[in-house]
Amino acid sequence: MDFSNRFTKVIEHSELSPAEFAEEIGVQRSSISHIISGRNKPSLDFITKIKTAFPEFEWSWLITGEGKMLISEKESEPIVKEKPEVVEKKKPSLPDLFSLIDDENFGKDDTPQNSTKNENARESNISYHKSEKNILSDSQRLENLSQKHDSKKKNVKRIVFFYEDGTFETFEN
Repeated sequence: MDFSNRFTKVIEHSELSPAEFAEEIGVQRSSISHIISGRNKPSLDFITKIKTAFPEFEWSWLITGEGKMLISEKESEPIVKEKPEVVEKKKPSLPDLFSLIDDENFGKDDTPQNSTKNENARESNISYHKSEKNILSDSQRLENLSQKHDSKKKNVKRIVFFYEDGTFETFEN
């Protein structure tokens, strides 16, 4: 008996779906289907995970297929699966973001309004090196730029139209 058949028997014995079985032993669902189909062979780690989750199976049967499938009841100790108690630590609650904002003073500086020295200091630290020739304002007309462009006359050499049906037309000068 090959491992995929033994593995199928283990899943049937566990009375779980392959997805639930994968979750129970802590592997990806795809590895279950790959082993059942014979595409992949299980690693020792995979078999160890089966044995850890289901200790009632014989090692020799799992690995080689020899002997009995289950450990006899006399030899086995009572198997009790206990889920550890989950103690939820109470997270400190964070205050509401908007309750921290004082609406009347929101956005105002705490510094006094008569701090002209600080404003002058800020202005003097920033130096602007802008040349008037290269800057375009929003209200500037673009006629001057188009005149420069017109001085370099360019002639159209070819126009190609591509159609949705996959055909195209070429017009050359």
